[in-house]
Amino acid sequence: MRHSSRDEGLLLWQWSRYPGAHRDRANLLAHALTVPFFVAGTVVLLASPFLGPWWLGGGGLAAMVAAVLLQGRTHRRERTAAPPFRGPADVLQRILLEQWVTFPRFVLSGEFSRSWRSSPHEPSEAGPDPVTPV
Repeated sequence: MRHSSRDEGLLLWQWSRYPGAHRDRANLLAHALTVPFFVAGTVVLLASPFLGPWWLGGGGLAAMVAAVLLQGRTHRRERTAAPPFRGPADVLQRILLEQWVTFPRFVLSGEFSRSWRSSPHEPSEAGPDPVTPV
């Protein structure tokens, strides 16, 4: 079921849209490879004040940014585009939630495997479908 509003919360809203927006194999592969880097980067960034050199936090932040940029690039291949962000706080909330909760849930629930198996081997010629802002 696809929820058009966030009345029931961001997590439920994001989860209800997630499988439909993650069907392209290149995008799935990019997520599988980069989400661990994002998570590790977050841990390093948060732990860096206690672990030592300042550049450690910069490295963690760089890993997080690189992961998000690669995912954003491969999301363009999806038929269903992600809804636009509502502002800077929404960007931060949605990205953190996707990396730490929604994608791991997608994998552990078996949805990743189902999407991978049902995905065509070649990208769609049609391109992304337009999305109504939420």
